[in-house]
Amino acid sequence: MSLPSQVRLIEVGPRDGLQNEAQPISVADKVQLVDALSAAGLGYIEVGSFVSPKWVPQMAGSADVFAQIQRKPGVTYGALAPNLRGFEDALAAGVKEVAVFAAASEAFSQRNINCSISESLARFAPIMESAKQHGVTVRGYVSCVLGCPYEGEVAPEQVAMVARELYAMGCYEVSLGDTIGTGTAGATRRLFEVVSNQVPREKLAGHFHDTYGQAMANIYASLLEGIAVFDSSIAGLGGCPYAKGASGNVATEDVVYLLNGLGIETGIDLDALIAAGQQISAVLGRPTGSRVAKARSAQ
Repeated sequence: MSLPSQVRLIEVGPRDGLQNEAQPISVADKVQLVDALSAAGLGYIEVGSFVSPKWVPQMAGSADVFAQIQRKPGVTYGALAPNLRGFEDALAAGVKEVAVFAAASEAFSQRNINCSISESLARFAPIMESAKQHGVTVRGYVSCVLGCPYEGEVAPEQVAMVARELYAMGCYEVSLGDTIGTGTAGATRRLFEVVSNQVPREKLAGHFHDTYGQAMANIYASLLEGIAVFDSSIAGLGGCPYAKGASGNVATEDVVYLLNGLGIETGIDLDALIAAGQQISAVLGRPTGSRVAKARSAQ
């Protein structure tokens, strides 16, 4: 299969990237990050999450962030809304697209959201109905698609079942997440081969963590499978509060560099992106997690 000519990147840094940080991050710093990402040309930015601050303290100010960002025409500003209360809060904040998530692993589902996979899917029914009524689009996530911290390997067929359910209930796109970053290129290709029997490839996306240093290889493997949408995080920020040892998402800067080298269009300004990553890294008081940004700064 030939490589796609264009790729759409979903920037998850302000949500998935920052949610696992121990230190408080101000609303002003989050707004500055989102605006910098918009200016760099990203067409989709996951701004925050409407969850209980008891579970994810860093997302407590998401409504304030949405109120203060400079919304750029043509850019989608999304949010995670795992239940109806979260969806209603997102709606009140003017969010036009939300994401819901389910796990491919029963053990992870229980540890993460305290219910089974089937129970989690059932919780999304009222969200989907309300979203339809209010003209809000819904994107789906499946976590632990290439491994679980509690169960080990996860069968592609199990991932396909969950992805099919999310797609059938109305998610316009389903992102498959290697939450603990243990996947390899061969396993990634097999995953998309199996899942695409249930959900069209053009409705699938990849979400790779770089715990084992395999994220870029997995993205290339996904491109070979015709996948043209990827989640990434500025400066490689992120991790998972419920997956011990899971490191950050693949850095957006590194993905853009790869795609540029392959002649694949993204519409993103790499220099502006690097600057945005360095800015948020300075706020966090540590070096950027982007290999490309580090190499550029060393030149």
